[in-house]
Amino acid sequence: MSLAAVAGHAADFKTVGTAPAVLYDAPSTKGTKLFIVPRGAPLEIVLAYGDWVKVRDASGETAWTPLRGLSAKRNVVARSNNVKVRSSEEDTATVVFTADKGVLLELLEPGANGWTRVRHRDGLTGYVRSTDIWGI
Repeated sequence: MSLAAVAGHAADFKTVGTAPAVLYDAPSTKGTKLFIVPRGAPLEIVLAYGDWVKVRDASGETAWTPLRGLSAKRNVVARSNNVKVRSSEEDTATVVFTADKGVLLELLEPGANGWTRVRHRDGLTGYVRSTDIWGI
C-alpha cells in the first residue's frame, strides 16, 4: 500500500450506543476491564476482529469492545475549553454557543472547508472548526 493510499484513508468512527461501553484489554469478555465509556461518546475503530473492535478514544487510549454496543450515529467531542460554535462557516460569524473540553456534540455534517456542523443536546446548532473537535 502506498503512503498516498494510507494518507487518504478516512478514519472510521462510531458512537457508544444506549448503554455505556466496557473496554477490555483483549477481544473477549474474559479480558481485563480497562475503562467504561459513557453512552454517546465517539470512538475511532482501529481494527475489527470478529464481533469485536479495537477502538481509540479522544485521549488516544486503545482497547477492545464488542461491536454490537456501538452505534452508527455520529458524535464528536470538544478538544479544549471555550470551543466556539458559530452561525456560519466563518471565524467572524456570530458565536451561537461555546463548548468546554469533553462536551459531546452531535455531528450533523462532516467538515467542509475546515468546518463541521454540530448540534448541542439542548438543540442549538452551528459550525465549529474541525480542528477544535475530535471524532471526525
